Amino acid sequence: MSVTVLVGSQWGDEGKGKIVDLLSDRYEVVVRYQGGANAGHTIVVGDKKYIFHLIPSGILHEGVTCVIGNGVVIDPKALLDEIKMIEDQNIDITGRLLISQNAHLIMPYHKLLDSLSEKGENKIGTTGRGIGPCYVDKYARKGIRIVDLLDHEGLEEKIRTNLKEKNDILKKIHEHAELNVDEIIQEYLAFDEAIDKYITDVPTYLHEAINGNKSILMEGAQGALLDVDFGTYPYVTSSSPTSGGACTGTGIPPTKIDKVLGIVKAYTTRVGLGPFPTELEDEDGQKLRKVGAEFGATTGRPRRCGWFDAALVRYSAMVNGIQEAAITKLDVLSEFDTIKVCVDYEINGKKLKSFPNEISKLAAVRPVYETLPGWNTDITEIRDYQELPTETKNYLDFISKQCGFKNTFISVGPKRAQTIEI
Repeated sequence: MSVTVLVGSQWGDEGKGKIVDLLSDRYEVVVRYQGGANAGHTIVVGDKKYIFHLIPSGILHEGVTCVIGNGVVIDPKALLDEIKMIEDQNIDITGRLLISQNAHLIMPYHKLLDSLSEKGENKIGTTGRGIGPCYVDKYARKGIRIVDLLDHEGLEEKIRTNLKEKNDILKKIHEHAELNVDEIIQEYLAFDEAIDKYITDVPTYLHEAINGNKSILMEGAQGALLDVDFGTYPYVTSSSPTSGGACTGTGIPPTKIDKVLGIVKAYTTRVGLGPFPTELEDEDGQKLRKVGAEFGATTGRPRRCGWFDAALVRYSAMVNGIQEAAITKLDVLSEFDTIKVCVDYEINGKKLKSFPNEISKLAAVRPVYETLPGWNTDITEIRDYQELPTETKNYLDFISKQCGFKNTFISVGPKRAQTIEI
């Protein structure tokens, strides 16, 4: 039995999907533990590209069971579109896709309220997919879960009660037309029929899998610095992508977790608003975006780009318990003569002893850089660590020592085969 938690160590978009896909054939069960369809995991297999938003990318591996845990909020349309996309590729998912009864459902009013809130003065740069409002209802104990679909009368009562409140908000605050309650009820009853065969008591299934010595890989969406508790609040997501969220989002106890693997991009990117100490708004930043194809898989938004931030990743390694790391998109740095790494933060000439919790303080820090020589050569065809240029290995060793983890995987391109295992 082996249980591994895979976490994004920065602000998301680290390349988690590729690493999950790479590792999936070593595990029997792959579990998604939080987030919603606001995150996109891009997988390139041969000449085909797949983008997953809800279903773990392990679904591409025959014999791997993929589980959507209770910590995930599910958009019915996004889920059904994804299932169709997979089936259109003649991938059999019979008995291989399981969805928790306790997962909450994103409702049409969640998405509408999310997009309307982003038009106001207090926007934070969400994707408008209804994730935040759905989690709000979850913790306000007004949420609608998949298990509620089994009780049609109870479901109708809950939707009518919720929609009365939401329509008041839409009409009085946003001056928006009311939503039709009967149309929503019919939509979700039809969704119930479509997904009934996938619904499972996930905690019991995972408990039995562990007792049966099955290997389990747990993956989150987004990155640790978007965690609602430990991220750059309020510019965060509405759930816990840190390793602790793997337990609350699945029902697997912490005593069963064997390893935490951090996915670490070789530079830093961020989508949406919020402080970004190493952000580059010059030619180097534009070059990182262009070479790295840094555009959101879900929204297409251009990502903000900057140098690797070891101060940030050290903090992430601490709160997640990262022991090993998969370094991704290293090949993007191949065109730079010199490469900078932020090793500390300063304010008024004084180094900070820890990562700042105050958003204003993080926005005010000055990154302390060390400059390393680049390697100026294509590394995308290299498959042996020892064949990497000396400057590349020095860069990898430097960030490993700065952040306190062991580099286990090195990604040198988007394809599954473009990976070095150390």
